[in-house]
Amino acid sequence: MNTILIAIIVANAVISYKGFNDLAFFRKYEFHVGSIRSGEQIRMLSSGFLHADIMHLAFNMLTLYFFAPVVIHLMGTFSFVLIYFGSLIFGSLLTMLFHKNDYSYRAVGASGAVTGVLYSAILLQPDMMLGIFFVIPMPAYLFGILYLLYSIYGMKAKNDNIGHTAHFGGAIGGYLITLIKEPSLIVDHSLMVILLAIPIFILFVMAKLGKL
Repeated sequence: MNTILIAIIVANAVISYKGFNDLAFFRKYEFHVGSIRSGEQIRMLSSGFLHADIMHLAFNMLTLYFFAPVVIHLMGTFSFVLIYFGSLIFGSLLTMLFHKNDYSYRAVGASGAVTGVLYSAILLQPDMMLGIFFVIPMPAYLFGILYLLYSIYGMKAKNDNIGHTAHFGGAIGGYLITLIKEPSLIVDHSLMVILLAIPIFILFVMAKLGKL
């Protein structure tokens, strides 16, 4: 496995574990709109290495483990790092856009970065198949779309501490960075480019209509 990928997974595990056992640490580095607006911009990055619980961490790291090698193999390590951190920042920026007036809004998770890598991998290799729960076969692009539709549900339900809005920012980041670096995909995989844009389009329509 790529050394950079291992380092990112280990960093997520170590920092998240610290957060599980140290509430003061968790509160200091989580995404919190009021704190960010008062000048603590580091939270827009650090929150991406904290998770709500073990299941949240495991789901994100497993998704990263399965999809990151595709990006690394086809685009190289530098592009993978650019997509990972670029998507993390896109996720935080979109979250600020949607929640800028909700000073108490809090969220954690690598979901934005991971969703960006997921979207990038699907654009690069749209015929991938996944084994959901290691058994149920599912096309990767369908998993990606369902993942974001679940995020819409999470945004509406507001019943957890997961940064669902960041999923979308991350998806947009991974989507745009990949297409900018590999513009031939727009012609070669045009159907996938359109399909993966659908949940992003739905999000902004719902936001415009005040449904979130």
